[in-house]
Amino acid sequence: MPASTTTTTVLTARAFLLDMDGTIVNSDAVVERCWRRWAERNGLDPEEALKVVHGRQGYATMAVLLPDRPMELNYADNKVMLAEETADTDGVVPVAGAPAFMAALAGRPHALVTSADAALARARMTAADLPMPEVRVTAECVGASKPDPEGFLKGAAELGFAPADCIVFEDSEAGIAAGKAAGMRVVGVGPRANAHEPTAYVPDLTHLTVTAQADGTLRLEING
Repeated sequence: MPASTTTTTVLTARAFLLDMDGTIVNSDAVVERCWRRWAERNGLDPEEALKVVHGRQGYATMAVLLPDRPMELNYADNKVMLAEETADTDGVVPVAGAPAFMAALAGRPHALVTSADAALARARMTAADLPMPEVRVTAECVGASKPDPEGFLKGAAELGFAPADCIVFEDSEAGIAAGKAAGMRVVGVGPRANAHEPTAYVPDLTHLTVTAQADGTLRLEING
């Protein structure tokens, strides 16, 4: 058999913007439990619903699944969903390589940009035993859900860097679209990401090596 080959891609940036669910935290078990219940309550096929739930805020996902439904009902259901998800951390674990990846970013410019609200983000990061970034853009901070780029643009601005100086790490179609719309390079992480044409792709975070350079930039080595 021919020897396997690997490729290495190197990107540099001033700051990293990290999605949470599916990117550094594996919360799929909780997401699927909660969204299956919601789909069944609303007469939807849970398997079809699960194809679109990742990456967006809950109310935005509900609007996609039930386009004729009044938005006030989606907002009300979203509050219930967030409470259910925050209380349920069974099966929440770090994505492979996430502890080392986050440790490499300690003291370096990075932000969490998530569709979760602050309480849910803290619950899941704690359950996964990952450090919470000092800069974070949660659901309460934005007026529009991913795939709108608002969250990533706010994260870059709070860190003090231009979009072109940032790299986004995302797992979902909505998140990758948001990163691209923000004018940023996107590293896709995990099984959902590769189909949506990120700048680069890794199965998990064990394929990444981060090195801080003398000029303050972050060198990202992507091993395929």
